[in-house]
This record gives sequence, structure tokens and C-alpha cells, in this order.
Amino acid sequence: MAEPPNSTCNQTSLACVSSMAEPNSTCNQTTLYEESRLLLVAVYSIVFTVGVPANFMTAVLTSVQIHRGNILSIYLFGLSLCELMYLSTLPHWIIYVQNGHCWTMGETACKVIGYIFFCNIYISILLLCCISIDRYVAVVYPLRSRGLRNQRIATGVTSTLFAIVAAIYSPVFFDPNIQAPNTTTCFESSLNNQLATFNIIRFLVGFAIPFTILIVTNYKIFQNIKISCSLSPQKKSKVKYLAIAIISIFVVCFAPYHFDLLARAVCFHLHWHLKVENKISTIFLCLSTANSVADPFIYVLASENARNEICRTFRSAGVRFLNESKTESNKPNSTQKTPADPSEAHKEER
Repeated sequence: MAEPPNSTCNQTSLACVSSMAEPNSTCNQTTLYEESRLLLVAVYSIVFTVGVPANFMTAVLTSVQIHRGNILSIYLFGLSLCELMYLSTLPHWIIYVQNGHCWTMGETACKVIGYIFFCNIYISILLLCCISIDRYVAVVYPLRSRGLRNQRIATGVTSTLFAIVAAIYSPVFFDPNIQAPNTTTCFESSLNNQLATFNIIRFLVGFAIPFTILIVTNYKIFQNIKISCSLSPQKKSKVKYLAIAIISIFVVCFAPYHFDLLARAVCFHLHWHLKVENKISTIFLCLSTANSVADPFIYVLASENARNEICRTFRSAGVRFLNESKTESNKPNSTQKTPADPSEAHKEER
């Protein structure tokens, strides 16, 4: 649990422990973190700049699809809200990294921002798992799934996941073993027995089990669409690419972070010396952060409906701009096209 989004110097490394023997009394840690500072600031800045508008657009488009009765969009909407919450904390992490991992924004702010980071990872993982299960039920059991797949169930599942993860990570606000009081770092305390054990549980429950479900469901999906005669080639491709995208995010963004967690926790319990290069830990951290950019592009933009909505939004904005420009310049606009009628747009979508 004490593995924050900026902990590039690992707690269980003997070299790191010795260098952090007195880390919390002063803020003189610039040299220790200088190697990773530029990379982290660059990645955080890019992810924030790209991720905020992308996830905001995702939230808007999926909300439109929800009103039209789309079930999958409920999970995607929850995913985009989760990512937006995490992205809102990145400016604070940038300041923290720039300050040489010296937290100057107050203990409460540190706990809130760390709490959002932890919740974001596991809500994202569980929602991606829900998307795979939903696709599995819809593709493998198309008739039986009519009673199992509806917006009420999807909303209940999403809300329950948010509540469970939020409750599990609530100890960050009151457990001193997670974030020691009166420290100048934020969630970079040395490992202890409680945290090492909890990190192993995080790996098993928060990553290994969902990843196993992911592999099994998507394998069944691949088998089914291969022999299916009811799905068009285009729909088969969409289902296949969605499955590949989900697996890719798990492997690229979440797997390195969690195997790193597991290795450190196991070595701590076995009293083994584990020295991980700062650059490797930084890369793992950057990959986990990149998830906030990958989600909207891979899942929402892979949908034909989402692409149509985006094109329609920009087309309407462009038409309004042209109309305003022509009005200002007193030019006739009799030939100017007007935004598509919503009913016609809906027909096009069909």
C-alpha cells in the first residue's frame, strides 16, 4: 500500500533504506531523486495534458450513450470519472517531484491524493474486468444475456466497486503504518510486515485474480467469434480488438507495477536483499500512469458510435464557427450547412 505514484526509490532496497535513514527530518533529498525527476515530470505533464480532455470527452460521449440505453457505456463512464479524479492530482505530484520528493502541501492533502491514486488503480482494473465479463456474456450467451445484462445491474456493479475499493483504502487516513505522521515525504515510508503482507494481497486480489478472469473470458470470446455465423466481420473485429486492448492495458500498464510490488514484499518477508535500479522503477511508474491516457482512446474511440459522436461534435462546432465568422463579416450564409438534426444523426448511426 505504501507504493505511491512517485516512489521511484524502493523501500526494501538496502541501498535505499540506508540513504533514507533520515529522510523525514529535512527536505534535502534532491540528489537522491534527481535521476528520475525529469522523466516523471515529463510523463505526468503529458498524461495530464492529453488525459484530461480525452477523459472529459469520454465522459460526455458515454453519458450520451447511456441515455440511449447502452450498457457497456456505464462501465466506460465510471472508468472516465475515475481517471479524471486521478488526473486532477497530477499537478500536486509534479510539484512534489520537482521539490525533490519533499511534500509541502499538508498532511491531509497527501493522504487524500495518495488515497485517490490507490483507488484509481483498482477501480480501473475491476471496471476493465467488468467490461470483459460483459462482452463475454453478450457474445457467448447472446440469448440468455438479455436477462442478465441491463443498465440497472451495470450501475449497481459499478457503484459497488467504487464503494468497496474506497472502503478498503480508507485506512490511509488513520493508519500510521501506511503514512507516518510528521514526515516530509508522501507515501514513501519503509516497508513493514503489515504493508508487505498487504502488498501481496493487493497483487493476488487486485491483479492476479482479475487478470485470470480476463484471460479466461477473452479466450472464450475469441473461440466464439471464430465460429460464429451471426456476427458480421466488422463486429467480430470490434469485439476482438476490444479484447486485445484490455489485455494490453493489463500487461503493459498494470503487470510491471504489481510484479514489482510482489517481488519487494516477498523479499522483505524472506529478508533477501533486493536492489532495483531507479530507472526501472521509474519506468514501471510511468507505465501505470499512462493507463489514464490509454483508457479513453482504446475503449471509447474503438467504438463506432463514439467516433460518430466525436465527428458530429466537431462538425457542429465547425459549422457554428463558420456561421459566426460569416455573420461578423456580413457575408451571406444561404449556402452554409446547418448542424445535422439529432433525429437524422440517429438514423445515420443506425
